[in-house]
Amino acid sequence: MIATLASDLLPSFGWLALALACLSLILAVGRALGARLQLRLWGIPEALLAGLLGLLLAPGGPLPLLPPQVMQLWADLPLVLLTLVFGSLLLGKPLPKLEGLWRPVSGQVSLALVLAFGQFVVGGLAVLLVLQPWLGVSPVMACLIEVAYEGGHGSAAAMGPSYAALGFPGGQALGLAMATVGLLSSTLVGGLVVVVARSRGWLLADAPGSAPSEPTITASGDSGGVAARAAAWAVNLALAGMAVLTGVALLAGLRWLTSGLGDGVGSVVDALPVFPLAIVGSLLVRLALERSGKAHWASSAVQGQVGTLSADLLITAATAGLDLALLKADWLPLTVLALGGLVWNLAVTLLLAPRLLPADWFERAVIEFGQATGVAASGLLLLRMADPDDRSDALPAFSIKQLMLQPFLAGGVVTVVAPLAVAGWGLPLWTGFCFALVLLFGGTGLWLARTQAHAP
Repeated sequence: MIATLASDLLPSFGWLALALACLSLILAVGRALGARLQLRLWGIPEALLAGLLGLLLAPGGPLPLLPPQVMQLWADLPLVLLTLVFGSLLLGKPLPKLEGLWRPVSGQVSLALVLAFGQFVVGGLAVLLVLQPWLGVSPVMACLIEVAYEGGHGSAAAMGPSYAALGFPGGQALGLAMATVGLLSSTLVGGLVVVVARSRGWLLADAPGSAPSEPTITASGDSGGVAARAAAWAVNLALAGMAVLTGVALLAGLRWLTSGLGDGVGSVVDALPVFPLAIVGSLLVRLALERSGKAHWASSAVQGQVGTLSADLLITAATAGLDLALLKADWLPLTVLALGGLVWNLAVTLLLAPRLLPADWFERAVIEFGQATGVAASGLLLLRMADPDDRSDALPAFSIKQLMLQPFLAGGVVTVVAPLAVAGWGLPLWTGFCFALVLLFGGTGLWLARTQAHAP
């Protein structure tokens, strides 16, 4: 009765305003409680606590105070927020020079490729050896680790129609559930890994001779300082919006260019979400600023806060929207895939990354772990925990790697093609192909690391 009355009184924009206000309030409460409980010392992000508070207030929770309309709007936010994270990723820092670019990011690229294609291998083995013989699941389920862990909620939602067309109608719901599990795993397990790294001296800030960070100069609290900060936020949000709109335009142009190339290519491009191209938009906007001498318009601090706030809101909304009934019904296949993907990501991060990456290996690896288990926002959150003073080169290397690989993985072309390959080639052949790629990229990365270590 109350929900019906409210629906009649509140137009669409009113529901949107209410949804954003509730989400912001819950995040603020979660941050305050998390700071008081010192959750970061235990490797637990405050946004995760905020999401659990939202889960308690959701229609299926013990205190169902939030209306279903708000939860529906929250369900649509992860894709929007992830796009904003990518749109702000390259705006705040100078673009690296083209000469010598491959050397500092080659290990980052190799690590990311091993993580991603290894998830297809783990998923394929889990389905072939466990889930198909015991439960008779669809072979397309082998793609869920990569689409949910690497791509997150946005990619899982975008791939739903493709899965349904291949005889796996529950793929979207299971993908969204897996994405939530991945988000929780990346923040909880990743936070604990940061705590372990700090205790073992793996962090660059703990290395001998590490210089303290320069003190941060903050604006005064007078009206001029407030006005300056407000203007800086307005300009930087506009720049991030321009990057996102550029990505939207690029995606529209790509779809127009490929519209006459046949149903196969068209289905792949149509399934691409906008966030892989938002990072290209971020690059183009930053390039335009540097070429025009207006690079000072983009503030590294503000763009970092835009990405951080977007990541926190994403984690809060996704956690609050966790479908507990679905998790209960399909707990066995979800558990097998989730554990398999998590063990693989941890093993690669802790065993292979130190051999692939330079001195700041942990900071570079933990951001990849967050990306490969949750989404890029999770990786940025973990990097903030491991490197709060921005001493490492992890963020520039990660940003360039994202620019190179995002159109293909984590919701890109490979994610879209994978279920089609499973259906066309068969799961054993696809799994073997991905295993060969893991060996190729891992071996190449180790060879490059050894070569660069002996280079003058």
